[in-house]
Amino acid sequence: MSHAIEDEELAESYLDDSLPLVGLVVMYFNAVEKSLDSFICEVISDRSDTPGLIVIQKLMFSAKLDLFKRFSDDFHLCFAIQPESFTGLVQELGEIARLRNLVVHADWSSTDEEGYTFVRLKGSKEGMLQEYLQFSVDSLEKLIDRIIAANHLLSGYWEWRSVCLSIHGRHEDDV
Repeated sequence: MSHAIEDEELAESYLDDSLPLVGLVVMYFNAVEKSLDSFICEVISDRSDTPGLIVIQKLMFSAKLDLFKRFSDDFHLCFAIQPESFTGLVQELGEIARLRNLVVHADWSSTDEEGYTFVRLKGSKEGMLQEYLQFSVDSLEKLIDRIIAANHLLSGYWEWRSVCLSIHGRHEDDV
């Protein structure tokens, strides 16, 4: 499970530039996950995070995303409205999670001078295939920007939801 690294010094230089960005991918993705955790906890109980934390305590991100989507779908049905951007938000959250996993679980010690890094074994009819991805400083920076943007989209959705609840509360006061 390795490939030839022709220029060790160049590969080392590449890692020196790239690995700090891997840390930023982790840091910003963790912020997205915290935002998702807060959203779920608030939906479960607006008085205490404890019930929500009990529910999400051992859930992986994909399970939290599914829970978020199911709570949101129910909200959309109750209010008979869904923002156009919601489907894209859920897809983007799933995609940044997939990309984050590729980055975090890559075998960075196998990175060559061109940034090709072993990411996983894939089984096929032809046998086991090693999958390598080429990570670049530019692609890692773009992923960081994408993760930050996804967190802003999630915040925007939370604001939209809050406005819906606020309008609903005013209508109930009129009754």
